[in-house]
Amino acid sequence: MTDAVLTASRLLVAISARSIASVDESITLSQFRLLVVLYARGPLKPTALAEALAVNPSTTTRMVDRLVAAGLVAREANPDSRRELVVKLTGDGTRAVREVMRRRRSEIARIVDRMPGGTRRGLVRALSAFAEASGDLSIGEQAGTRWL
Repeated sequence: MTDAVLTASRLLVAISARSIASVDESITLSQFRLLVVLYARGPLKPTALAEALAVNPSTTTRMVDRLVAAGLVAREANPDSRRELVVKLTGDGTRAVREVMRRRRSEIARIVDRMPGGTRRGLVRALSAFAEASGDLSIGEQAGTRWL
């Protein structure tokens, strides 16, 4: 059972990596995760972004620096407090997230379409139960925004 889940997990990571590389080969999976958090939650203070990613603030700063240089995110004055900055997606960043997600959904749909109907229905039940059993509330939040 565990081996089957690990195999499926490797396939899904590979699909994600291919989808990202097809849009911009310079974006890493971790950087894309940052873009997705901003897409889902909107502009965030760097500390809140680090918390959402469960990484050190210095790691977030380095990722943001690279994504600013790539034109995918911007740092702006916080409208609530001019002394603070927020990180937000640029138009290019938003387009990149949407295109990666479109490609990822398309590739997963092609794979699922090759499965027999009964197996597809069982897959939905099994994956839903797997996500629920994890107890990770953020999974439900992500599913609600159609990331998975």
